[in-house]
Amino acid sequence: MDRVSVRPLATAEIIAVGTEMLGAARLDTNSLFLAGRLGDLGIDLRAKSVVADDRDRLRGVFLAAMSRADLIILTGGLGPTDDDLTREVVAAALERPLSEDPAIVEHIRARFQRRGLRMPEVNRRQAMVPAGGVVLENPNGTAPGLMIEHGGQVVVLLPGPPRELKPMFDRLCESLLAQRTGGWRIYRQTLFVAGRGESHVEEVAQPIYSRWTAETPPIETTILAVPGQVELHLTVRSAQSKETEGRLLAARDELMMALKSDVFSVDGRSMEEVVGSLLRERGLTISAAESCTGGLLLSRLTDVPGSSEYVLGGAVTYSNSLKTVFADVPAHLIEQYGAVSEPVAVALADGIRARTGASLGIGITGIAGPGGGTPEKPVGTVAIALTGNQHPARVRTVSLIGGRQMVRFQATQTALDMVRRDLLQL
Repeated sequence: MDRVSVRPLATAEIIAVGTEMLGAARLDTNSLFLAGRLGDLGIDLRAKSVVADDRDRLRGVFLAAMSRADLIILTGGLGPTDDDLTREVVAAALERPLSEDPAIVEHIRARFQRRGLRMPEVNRRQAMVPAGGVVLENPNGTAPGLMIEHGGQVVVLLPGPPRELKPMFDRLCESLLAQRTGGWRIYRQTLFVAGRGESHVEEVAQPIYSRWTAETPPIETTILAVPGQVELHLTVRSAQSKETEGRLLAARDELMMALKSDVFSVDGRSMEEVVGSLLRERGLTISAAESCTGGLLLSRLTDVPGSSEYVLGGAVTYSNSLKTVFADVPAHLIEQYGAVSEPVAVALADGIRARTGASLGIGITGIAGPGGGTPEKPVGTVAIALTGNQHPARVRTVSLIGGRQMVRFQATQTALDMVRRDLLQL
């Protein structure tokens, strides 16, 4: 290894190889895992690409990445078949001859023998190693990984199956890559916000975070809108751990002061986890009668381990008749106001709370679409009520956008946020 040319690894690109990932049936999930690990190392991921099993295209994408990044990671294309091209393309692009490693051949042969099988000769392709390449052992498959130092840059070739790729890259991070980061890390803080849209969050946050870009090192802020919430991601790349962590905490707290009670999580917990903790701390229980959400609210609550301490149960009251049978909604309310109305939502919450003996009751009724809307109550109209906790019912009607699944999820997020604010007396 030419130590003179070694430089810290600051930037990275990921190339996922495989024609199948360009279709609708397969997703490149490996890059999500790799992005997280690179962040832990303080390596800034600048780009991700997916390229077909085509020599010329793969070579072009690889050489472009080599022109920009310190670390290039390729996943997939290390198998024994003719369309597994990664090893050959990279070796040719770097002008490094390939030679067979007998130890890899014996390892592959032994794996087949343990299964009572003969190793096909085509598997010898997986034992070809570029000159100067470091072999990365693969105890979970036949294809070893490879790491190549080239002119101060590092190229890593990893197998495509996640059960093979993940442990291999973890070992690489702990050893060879960790030595090449120069002590730098990426530090993060994240705020989850509910009750405000992306533009409203930006309106409050931008005057604050714009000041941080001029600092050294700068705090980078990303605002991400996802169904039911807005996320603010603060990141700093630095070699100064205590100083950086203190800066990030101060920045996070400044945004929290500005966004106030709309910030529901700064520790990565989901809304259902936050609400569950509040219910447990206060010794309260909850039940729900759901129409348009079809049980999604209770499903989210019970996804949290230990939720049996505070979730009693509920009912999916999709039809008008079962709103009356299961949640004791008076039929005249449905006739007078319609199934999607605040009086019916309150009656659902009250009825299911009385039937289950819960401290809190939630009622949700709405139009998830794509059909069923009217000019007065278009698709996305949802009435949500919360009763109990020794105060009058809280009820609101919201107009949600998106397809059916998005409307249903946003309705449950709104309902959970109503519970959160109620328990915090906001």
